[in-house]
Amino acid sequence: MSEKIELGQIKEIDDIRNVWENEASVFTPWLAKPENISILSKAIDININIDEVEEEKKIKTEVGVGSFSADIVASDLDGRKIIIENQLEETDHRHLGQLITYASGLKAKIIIWIVKESREEHRAAIEWLNNNTNNDIGFFLCEIKLLQIDDSKPAVQFVVIEKPNNWAKQSNKQKAKEVMTKTEQLRLEYWTEFMNYASKNKIFEENNFSLLDPNINATNTFASGAQEYIFNIT
Repeated sequence: MSEKIELGQIKEIDDIRNVWENEASVFTPWLAKPENISILSKAIDININIDEVEEEKKIKTEVGVGSFSADIVASDLDGRKIIIENQLEETDHRHLGQLITYASGLKAKIIIWIVKESREEHRAAIEWLNNNTNNDIGFFLCEIKLLQIDDSKPAVQFVVIEKPNNWAKQSNKQKAKEVMTKTEQLRLEYWTEFMNYASKNKIFEENNFSLLDPNINATNTFASGAQEYIFNIT
């Protein structure tokens, strides 16, 4: 007779303020630590520079932008500036406005909004920003979760809700050092031809079909009109 296997039950801690009671004085300093921001780094698939955080100030908190302050300012290994806006509540218009203000004032390339819960209209706003800004700028919307197995210590999880449609999984410098596989080369050639054809076709223009830079993705997502129609093309 086989032994009885006992497994724990995973549960989500709804009130995250039991762990981080204050956004500015507790959560932001916590996230700025290397071991914690590395969790976010893995979730969004970006190499945030965490080397010697305290000594060399690679990651800064409460950085002034006019009369406002960005929660966290950092960079990735390619030197692209990153800003992180924290909101341990449901998304609102004020924080969305602050996010854009900080991105503009600090000339950020990677903009991350961490929230407890994202409203549908704000998810749509981040999606719109990704589809209508330069390809070298990316907006991320992440929900923060606290998980616990039985009575264990809580563990944090960052769930990516919105991200740039055509966001390379590897940095430009990393990819430049590597040779593309034959499959990747074929994909790049395919999407180059597709984008060239679409840019000259009146049907795509008349329907406000969003175009992307050629890439090595197997599938790309396109929007038509005022985000009314979404197409996955392979």
